[in-house]
Amino acid sequence: MDRPLLTARLEQKLLLSASAQSYHLEFSIDELSHFDFTAGQFISCAAVDDRGKTQTRAYSIASAPRANQFDLCINRVENGFFSNLLCDLEPGQTVQFHGPHGVFTLRQPLTDSIFIATGTGIAPIRGFVEWLFPESGEDRSQGRPIWLVYGTRHETGLYYQKYFEKVAAERHNFRYLSTLSRPRDGWKGLRGYVQNHVAEIVTERAREHTEPVVAVAEPMGFDIHAYICGLNKMVSANRDKLKELGWQRKQIIFERYD
Repeated sequence: MDRPLLTARLEQKLLLSASAQSYHLEFSIDELSHFDFTAGQFISCAAVDDRGKTQTRAYSIASAPRANQFDLCINRVENGFFSNLLCDLEPGQTVQFHGPHGVFTLRQPLTDSIFIATGTGIAPIRGFVEWLFPESGEDRSQGRPIWLVYGTRHETGLYYQKYFEKVAAERHNFRYLSTLSRPRDGWKGLRGYVQNHVAEIVTERAREHTEPVVAVAEPMGFDIHAYICGLNKMVSANRDKLKELGWQRKQIIFERYD
């Protein structure tokens, strides 16, 4: 069934990483005064390629809802049709899309949460953080401890670093941990893979709480959730680690990018 297409107009384009050719793109929607979605969802872009074939590609929204706007976080991919199309857009140009779609969203009622991401998997996580800790308006985190563990190979792949550091400095219940698997000399942050640092958080939290970390079988009773977004290998590594630590399947929410 054909889905109605909307038109997104690029308003602003920011280079996140020159080496990775990664961009932050801010769009507005011509037909709408408000674009209703839930932080963590995605859109599907559509365009006709050089052979006259319609191509579609899903992209997580890298922002919380605001009026008729949304953001994307895009990496240029060699020989990639849609990634290059989006990265080559200039302000004022448009792309068509349908959505929102997806269920990679914060579970309610809100629990303590660990956000885990690598690369552009940070996109929906940025939406979570914007929604929980808006610059203006009521804090929606309810004082719940929120951890963000963000990993990549090199420092240039840590997108939105200053934003997350700012939120962590201003909000007592938000902790931001960035880790590199191939750091340069002089890197003073964490090293290694995200699942190792997630395991440390879970183990430490278990020591601090008298109630069990593993709760009852129904989601509404869970005391903590993990939200994982990135490539399949990373997602699987974190799911396996959490299960080893006694977590139940429904406590682990994930979205794969391959």
